Amino acid sequence: MPELPDIALYRDALAERVVGRTLERIRIANPFLLRTAVPSIAAAEGKAVREVRRIGKRIVLALDDELFLVLHLMVAGRLRWLAPEAKAPARITLAALDFPHGTLVFTEAGTKRRASLHLVQGEAALGALDPGGIEVATANRASFAARLMQENHTLKRALTDPRLFSGIGNAYSDEILHRAKLSPLALTHKLSDDEVTRLVDATRTVLEEWTARLRADAGGQFPDKVTAFHPDMAVHGKFGQPCPVCGAPVQRIVYAENECNYCARCQTGGKLLADRSLSRLLHANWPKSIDELG
Repeated sequence: MPELPDIALYRDALAERVVGRTLERIRIANPFLLRTAVPSIAAAEGKAVREVRRIGKRIVLALDDELFLVLHLMVAGRLRWLAPEAKAPARITLAALDFPHGTLVFTEAGTKRRASLHLVQGEAALGALDPGGIEVATANRASFAARLMQENHTLKRALTDPRLFSGIGNAYSDEILHRAKLSPLALTHKLSDDEVTRLVDATRTVLEEWTARLRADAGGQFPDKVTAFHPDMAVHGKFGQPCPVCGAPVQRIVYAENECNYCARCQTGGKLLADRSLSRLLHANWPKSIDELG
């Protein structure tokens, strides 16, 4: 799922291309994409884009007459910018937004169709789509800590809860926790003051660094390789590969449709966190520490 650094990159690229331009036509290729009926999607046609915003992991095109197009990419949604008259990929295109100088294409790989498009009118209606997570870049330590302690959850769950923190998902939460040297399963209510400070600093630093890195990699072009996996990431997607800090093999916990990646030596004092499926299979043979792996 595209997260804050990716969405920031999309926002920048879109702002450069569509602010001040008229949205001439909206072509919906898959009816399941559009989640609102009032106002009619046709109401957005002929309106100029005044601003491009980010709300959590959502991209907002602010149009004339307080109309807002809200794009939520979810897991497999992506955006493409095509030259006028260029053909959009038929199989994966959900919608096309035509401007005089090009077309914004909304695609989604796979068949689950989780991506969404809303058209709402007025700031209040837009605010209703905001999950409420705080922006880490502008939040002070006290407000960050207050959100963190709001409920007693694991750090992995807390960081990825859009009601608590804005724009953080599976990939960057792995990187943040590795940078902070904290276990993904540590409980929020049991953190020390020092651990909270490390988490605040790591969250800001990781998100800032990756946003800057992705912008540099894009080189001013529209981003066309948005992915949750990057070769320079420390632990996310690196199961079995050496941790760049200590050299120990990166571990993982598989759950639902995701996995959590971590370094046992850097983050859990050498303890291996139980993977629900594997530990159930291996029972007593499940290794308890990184050293038992040999």
